[in-house]
Amino acid sequence: MEQALLTRLESAVARLETLAASGSAPLVSSRDLPDPSALDPAISAFEDLVADSLGRVSASAGKIGGQVLDATKILEEAFAALRELLVKAKRSQKPDLAGLAAFLKPLNNVMVKANSLTEGKRSDYFNHLKTVADSLTALAWIGYSGKNCGMSMPIAHVEESWQMAEFYSNKILVEYRNKNPDHIEWVKALKELYVPGLRDYVKRFYPTGLAWGSVNSASLYSTSITKAPTASIPASPPPPKAPLCSTESVPSRPKEGMSAVFEEISSGKSVTAGLRKVTDDMKTKNRVDRSGAVAATEKRGHTSSFSNNSKASPKFELQMGRKWSVENQIGNKNLIIDDCDSKQSVYIFGCKDSVLQVKGKVNNITLDKCTKVGIVFMDVVAACEIVNCNGVEVQCQGSAPTVSIDNTSGCQLYLSNDSLGTSITTAKSSEINILIPGAGPDSDWVEHSLPQQYLHNFKNGEFTTAPVSHSGA
Repeated sequence: MEQALLTRLESAVARLETLAASGSAPLVSSRDLPDPSALDPAISAFEDLVADSLGRVSASAGKIGGQVLDATKILEEAFAALRELLVKAKRSQKPDLAGLAAFLKPLNNVMVKANSLTEGKRSDYFNHLKTVADSLTALAWIGYSGKNCGMSMPIAHVEESWQMAEFYSNKILVEYRNKNPDHIEWVKALKELYVPGLRDYVKRFYPTGLAWGSVNSASLYSTSITKAPTASIPASPPPPKAPLCSTESVPSRPKEGMSAVFEEISSGKSVTAGLRKVTDDMKTKNRVDRSGAVAATEKRGHTSSFSNNSKASPKFELQMGRKWSVENQIGNKNLIIDDCDSKQSVYIFGCKDSVLQVKGKVNNITLDKCTKVGIVFMDVVAACEIVNCNGVEVQCQGSAPTVSIDNTSGCQLYLSNDSLGTSITTAKSSEINILIPGAGPDSDWVEHSLPQQYLHNFKNGEFTTAPVSHSGA
């Protein structure tokens, strides 16, 4: 293939030299000029990555089907959009901030499409959908434009993005480790696509960011030549003396770089729209109460973000013999599930001021968007998950291999002696307290708070992380 393209290029050059000697300047068809991406090693390597690593993800998704296959097709669409941007960048000059936003719009549209799959009522394949949506942020490495752009460098950005997605991929491994090997294969293939796949690709070709072309290089691939080859080429215009973005426009944008670009594209409106002005009496240094206590009005404001739709009809039913659905229960403290087995799951969604008892072993329990809800259960086979909740209490009277707490504010988790070996995972959560039985049968519960602040230090070529310890009165 490369030999054929070189032959075509030599033929086109010979024709141009012959015509230049005769003084004529005919049109040259674009078919006589090679596609610049065909011989580009970076583009060829990217196509190999898609064909090999992404191909394995697609093959595994084809075995699973349904929503997992739909999400994987969006993944393919995102990588196709990234390839087009890589080719386009080599034919374009580096744009300003507004131009960069327009340049990245096709890729951002696919990311928004992937995120939309995770919205609304939680799907049985939520972890798969969330893994794909979070992993696609790795493709935003293409927007890195310098150390002050608000992003990590491309290689680090890819690794950090996959670490965020891995939180949900690990849940899939736990849920399907003894059920369906196709899901395990899909997760492993997806991880290899990003790490080491995409990470090593970026490290090889774009370690410091995207390589942009220039006007002169782009003109080599224009579809027509309007001047004879002997004509002189005008000099490039001098660089502008003033910056492309005037300082007068800076106040309307709270931050610059890719953080601002993607945020503004997604919102479709001014980044600062809807923000309230901070008055002097609201500043910490001017507050009369310096105790650090949160005002009741502030707590209500935070709780409202997890509020459920009171107009939705309550639901308490077993669906298809496999899933207990407990939804939109308000003020009901006598919810009991006593006819269950280890193959069934329990999903509690949008409940408030309610208490649920699960009297038996079930496969999985999920609390989603609940406020001031208590749940007492015996045993779970896979995991107990608490997502997008506020002020909940969860008590395990038997055993649970895994408890995951994600995007939750205020959670009291009571563990029995049989569940002290539980693996607890937290992310984007605060006010998490674990209570375990005391030493004696009549002893009080012993409370342990999980840290939500961490200190990171760079030592011996790597970062070390430790919880922040507070001292003093």
